[in-house]
Amino acid sequence: MLLFNADLAQRLFIVTMFRSVQEQMEVIRRGTVEMLLEEDLAKKLEKSLATGTPLRIKAGFDPTAPDLHLGHMVLISKLRQFQDLGHTVMFLIGDFTGMIGDPTGKSDTRPPLTFEQVKANADTYAAQVFKTLNPEKTEVMFNSVWLEKMTPAEFIGLAARHTVARMLERDDFSKRYSEGKAISIHEFLYPLLQGYDSVEMKADVELGGADQKFNLLVGRDLQRSYGQEPQVCLTMPLLEGTDGVRKMSKSYDNYIGIDEPPREIFGKVMSISDDLMIRYYELLSAISNLDLEKLKEGLKSGALHPKKAKVDLGREIVARFHSEEEAASAAEEFDRVFAAKKLPDDIQQSAVNWGDGSEMWLPKALQEAGMVSSSSEGRRMIVQGAVTVDGVKITDPDYKIGRGDEKLVKIGKRKFLKLV
Repeated sequence: MLLFNADLAQRLFIVTMFRSVQEQMEVIRRGTVEMLLEEDLAKKLEKSLATGTPLRIKAGFDPTAPDLHLGHMVLISKLRQFQDLGHTVMFLIGDFTGMIGDPTGKSDTRPPLTFEQVKANADTYAAQVFKTLNPEKTEVMFNSVWLEKMTPAEFIGLAARHTVARMLERDDFSKRYSEGKAISIHEFLYPLLQGYDSVEMKADVELGGADQKFNLLVGRDLQRSYGQEPQVCLTMPLLEGTDGVRKMSKSYDNYIGIDEPPREIFGKVMSISDDLMIRYYELLSAISNLDLEKLKEGLKSGALHPKKAKVDLGREIVARFHSEEEAASAAEEFDRVFAAKKLPDDIQQSAVNWGDGSEMWLPKALQEAGMVSSSSEGRRMIVQGAVTVDGVKITDPDYKIGRGDEKLVKIGKRKFLKLV
């Protein structure tokens, strides 16, 4: 897949190249954890302006899951900032490395994905990222294009450019080694192959999460080894999920998926804390640095109410992944349901398969209705006090509903369903 138009990208860069190095650096610094090395990036930007040549900005994503959430959007939003400064983004889908599995942060060897799993997940990525990125300034690449062509001799040559001692400098590897836990040889290959991607792509800058620092630096070293100017490594923080504590992840059920319905996205944004809202603004919003500072000052002085700022953020995020109209509708619905304490108009109805019984275990009924993925999840939601039946909070995990009457069930703040 290659949607990139090099001639158009060059013209777009010329239009935006009036931005000075200092101005660009201020935009790029926003929200970053580390920039290795900042002086190298300044030199690259100076050369870029002098020659009229956009920088090549790389970010790689292993298609380990079919859908993306706002945690992934931290990197993608930073890529968009580079595009707005006139530079070329290379969105790398690690279809080859995805079959190895990134060992970063893992306490045990992670099972590799199959080719079929990787391909199915990769097919959904491009459409999702172009809700944020400009396709005219984006090269979509797959690292299988060059990695599948490498001969065994070339793989050995690549491995000879790095040492086991350097690999064991990585925290997760050194910890597992000291604890006597297994480290498979193929896990050492992952950072090497990710680094070699930078060689093939001739990256000027590579972006990654804060946990990817080691892998990014391997790319910098390999570029130098292959006679290229080493890339600048830009690390971004891992975004906290809606619980405000752990990183956003589907496994923690604290995520905001970009393909979720507008009302669901908006409601989840409205549920985050005021402090976390600022972090979301900094890492995800397209507002300028100047407007971000004004927002912070307004919140601090009391001139801006936190709810107003959160509504604006929710609308911006929904509009990015759906539309302005759906964002406005989601905001109106939220206000009507939760501010006015009314029920939504479009409550779905689900018929439960009662069989020959006169009652059903509530967690099982929730699963049948599609409100939870399993009865165990339904049980957990009940114990946490997140389920009401006809307006009454249910906390007994053994609760059963009777047959015959329509039941209005609510889970959390946003999910409503009529069980019949």
